[in-house]
Amino acid sequence: MEVKVPDNTALADVVLHPVRLRIIQQLGGRNRTTAQLREALPDIPQATLYRHVAALVDAGVVAVVDERRSRGAIERTLALGDRMAAIDHAELSAMSGAQLRTAFLTFLGDVTGDFDRFLSADSLEARELVGFARTPLYVNSEDLATIQAGLAELLTPYLTEREDGRHRVTLATILLPDP
Repeated sequence: MEVKVPDNTALADVVLHPVRLRIIQQLGGRNRTTAQLREALPDIPQATLYRHVAALVDAGVVAVVDERRSRGAIERTLALGDRMAAIDHAELSAMSGAQLRTAFLTFLGDVTGDFDRFLSADSLEARELVGFARTPLYVNSEDLATIQAGLAELLTPYLTEREDGRHRVTLATILLPDP
């Protein structure tokens, strides 16, 4: 089955698929070869993985940053592309309630899958890095933009992979207005 996604497709339609979300998470802040993706995502059949990588590349969410020949095949190195995998407020606002629920549940399913894989690894060292909390904030749209800009500035030094003993963690954010 072909999974081609046109470049002008809504970003949510591209990234809100469980396999594509996992690929995007693997690439965040680092380059990965297709072989490294296969190793990191062993539960996804190779053909399925390659179809979804191709869909992300076609949509500009993932970019091929290098290609080299390996045992007669082309090994591609991938990174996040120019069309970042963040769905903006305009696209979220345009979604119906049912579409927004599906997008949110897909996101939660992805985070839950990551948590399940973390638990399966049963690493005491990694348990020192896990946490979750909820904090009520009182904001308007301008305040939220200021917070998001400040977070982006604060997090920028930690967004790329380094070889200095630091561990990769995922920071997931959810903003839920009180009804």
